[in-house]
Formats: sequence, structure tokens, C-alpha cells
Amino acid sequence: MISQFFVLSQRGDNIVFRDYRGEVAKGSAEIFFRKVKFWKEDGQEEAPPVFNVDGVSYFHVKVVGLLFVATTRVNVSPSLVLELLQRIARVIKDYLGVLSEDSLRKSFVLVYELLDEVIDFGYMQTTSSEVLKSYIFNEPIVVDAARLQPLGPAAIFMQGTKRMPGTAITKSVVANEPGGRKREEIFVDIIEKISVTFSSSGYILTSEIDGTIQMKSYLTGNPEIRLALNEDLSIGRGGESANDYRSSYGSGAVILDDCNFHESVRLDSFDMDRTLALVPPDGEFPVMNYRMTQEFKPPFHINCLIEEAGHLKAEVILKVRAEFPSNITANTVVLEMPLPKYTTRASFELEPGVTGQRTDFKGANKKLEWDLEKFVGGVEHTLRAKLTFSQELHELWFNSANIIKEAGPVSMTFTIPMYNVSRLQVKYLQIAKKSSSYNPYRWMRYVTQANSYVARI
Repeated sequence: MISQFFVLSQRGDNIVFRDYRGEVAKGSAEIFFRKVKFWKEDGQEEAPPVFNVDGVSYFHVKVVGLLFVATTRVNVSPSLVLELLQRIARVIKDYLGVLSEDSLRKSFVLVYELLDEVIDFGYMQTTSSEVLKSYIFNEPIVVDAARLQPLGPAAIFMQGTKRMPGTAITKSVVANEPGGRKREEIFVDIIEKISVTFSSSGYILTSEIDGTIQMKSYLTGNPEIRLALNEDLSIGRGGESANDYRSSYGSGAVILDDCNFHESVRLDSFDMDRTLALVPPDGEFPVMNYRMTQEFKPPFHINCLIEEAGHLKAEVILKVRAEFPSNITANTVVLEMPLPKYTTRASFELEPGVTGQRTDFKGANKKLEWDLEKFVGGVEHTLRAKLTFSQELHELWFNSANIIKEAGPVSMTFTIPMYNVSRLQVKYLQIAKKSSSYNPYRWMRYVTQANSYVARI
């Protein structure tokens, strides 16, 4: 049970506000934003998704730069409320086509109509885009394409050799196409978020993949779909020893630790031929979520060396190598590395002739930052950073061991389009035919992202 729901911009502007029960003061949005903006408790830089102020619990998730927030005075399950906020964001995106501050403001009548159907007196009713169609009578106001944020290569869908920009899925589930025609097409995403921790020697300590197969259907009549995965896909260790399980790396087998499916998925033939059958509901939904700890080849290898470079000076040599094929390019690659607290200045040296790279020293929190717009597979990039330490530093402290102790670890974020490390693939996507001429478009996209990619020094 929630008392209030509101959406804030990154500047703290209140875009949407609905008070369902009148139990929490009207100024809660301002209290929440001030608390989040100036959060400095327990050494944390960002506010946790759930916190309490003066007896009011605040729950929030961040979606495409917008803060979706719920408040309550009663004891409710945090997981339930956070999942509800994610689903509200997804429903609004389904109906508006694109989720942004501009689209929320333009279609505010539709947004409030959705909120009144999703939540009644603080209690959740439904978050199904298909069910809500019976109760929603407004249509979204289309946002000018020129005002949409530019999409990177990770937003490109593929059908064989054809390419389709990600803006293709910014259509609303209720808005009609010009001329009354509807383009028959379906979009499938395989999105994997990987977590890897490297030791100071470069060995993998932990590795995990959290993946999801998402689908968004624009097919009329909701025909049945059959989606085939790898035939050698296994779920669970099946009684194998840990050595056998790990030795499957490189053998071609894909072993998932566990997975779950959307309620619309039928698993009649899944055990036999790894085929999922479903009638897709309207809107975007996860067909399957999976987790994998089977050993895999990390997309990047990080090497960091720190050594003394004179009186109160040190040099950091940071090398990153892309371990994926040269026809693949990673985007928005960012490396961060905490530096010793006595660091006062840092100067950087990049490889000669490189473009699209930016370096920065964050003096406030003593952090090195290295941004690479593009990172081509099979290539290695090197950054040299010369550090200067404070004169107040005690001579006895200044040695390589103490510098290394206070520096690091190196953390990395990235997005790699049309690449997945688990080798899980959609072999084919079969749609029940209404007629011999019925042949809708099928679009696929693979995306690998960093969840927690860390190298110790």
C-alpha cells in the first residue's frame, strides 16, 4: 500500500504527482529530492533505493534520468514497491512510446488516467498494458523526433543484414499509424549485464551474467509465437561435479544456473527442443530472465601498474584490451579509479593520434576518470597518469606499497551492441501465419553491458 506517487526530473522538477491516501505531507517531493541530492551518509555517494525520513518511507528507482518515487507510512515489502515502480515506468513507456520529461508533460492526461487505473486508494490493481487497454481512452501526443535523445549503435536492431534504428520501438501500443495502417513487426532483445572481479594478478575471482530476453510486439491479432534457443542449453548443474561444470567453457554448451519465464510462456516442448511458445501481450515484457556463473571470456582485460616517479610523485599505467572480435565495437566505455587521499594533481598522457578519448581528475573525491567513445575489438589502449602528492605527506608513508593500498580498484562501465558473452542465442522466431502472404518483420538485438566490472590493484 502506497500513499503517494510522483515523478521528478534530474533538476528536481515535479512532473507527475498523485496523492492516493492523504497520509503524507504535500512537501514530500521536495524533502525527497533534497535528501537524495545531498546524500552523504555512511560514506555513500548515492542514496539507497529505500530510506526513511520522519516516519515516511521513500522508495525510488531511476529510469532514463527520471526519478519514480513512492511514499508510505506503513510497513510494506520494499521489493514489492520497487517492482511496482519499475512496472509503472514500463506501462507509461508502452502507452507514450517514449519515456522522457517532454513526453510525460505533453501526455499528462493519459499518464494520470493510467495511474488511476494502475493504483486505487494506494493498492495496486494491474500493470498489464493489455488489460489496461479496456479502460484507457486517451491517446498520447507524439513527441517531435528532433527532440528525442540521440541513440547510439546499441539501439540498432537487425534482421539478417537489414538494420533498424531503436526509434522503431517508440510507437505507442494505442496510437494509430498515419493512414490507419499498422506495420506488422516484433522486436526481441537479449540483454546481458555482466559482473566480473579480477585479482591484482589478472585472474578472474568472480564472474556472473544476469540476462533477459525482452520482447515488444506490434502484431495484430496476437498470433502464437515460437522462439527457439540453443539446443545444447542446460539449466542447473544436473549433478555434474564442479570440475565438469567449469570445463564446459569452450565446448559450446550454454549452462544457466537458473531462469524464470513470463506467465504467457508455455514450456510444453522446452525440455525436448528448447522452444518457447507464447501469445505475446501488448507492450514490452521479459520473456525469460536467467543467471549464469559458467566460466566465460570477459570482453575486456584490465592491467594497472603504480610506481614511484620521484619526490612526492607517482605514475599510474592503465592498460585495457578488448578481447572480442575486431568487427565489434564497444560504446560509452568509462574507467574510474580512486586515488590516494593525498593526491593534489594529476596530469594525463594518452597514446599519440587517438581521438574520442577524454581524461579527468575529480579533485573533490580523488578519482581518475577515463572516457572512450568507441573501443574496437582486439585493440589495446593505454593511459599514463602522473600523480603529485601533498607536501603535508609524511616521508615515511611515501612508498609504492602504501600508494597501492590507498588506490583502486579500477571499475569499468561499457555497452557492446550485437555481442553476448553467454552464447545464448535465438535460433529462430516463428509466427503463426494468418495467410500465405502474412510475413511480419522480425528484429533482433544483442546488448552486453557492465553491471560490476572491477579489477583490483
